[in-house]
Amino acid sequence: MRENKPKVAFICVHNSCRSQIAEALGKHFAGDIFESYSAGTETKPQINQDAVRLMKELYAIDMEITQHSKLLDDIPSVDIVITMGCNVECPYLPCKHREDWGLDDPTGKSDEEFRKVIATIEIKIKELKEKIIYRHVPYNLENTKNG
Repeated sequence: MRENKPKVAFICVHNSCRSQIAEALGKHFAGDIFESYSAGTETKPQINQDAVRLMKELYAIDMEITQHSKLLDDIPSVDIVITMGCNVECPYLPCKHREDWGLDDPTGKSDEEFRKVIATIEIKIKELKEKIIYRHVPYNLENTKNG
């Protein structure tokens, strides 16, 4: 378990689907390496119900219990920002490292499309975890100077 784990924000405009999935999978697969948050410039009254259902089915993660739609101001300062690929002007947050994952929004599409996006997010979460472990992304100036 790392002390001073980097904080990763998964950002999308509405913070109701892809960014919520990424937050949940970040906690699930990489909680020992980084802290996961999600937020947007707007919020929705509830997380996308198809995402909630499929995350329960695939990982036994109940996002409705553990998460809610948040604004950028609702999360702490972060080290790493991951934008989901909003196809609009993505929200800006100051950070040491930024990536855009370019994910299509599966909202309103088939379960198969949702599963593809969820599987891609899982792969990208695991890749990000490896990048942080092997210090391929800057996140903490003290740690990067010593390693």
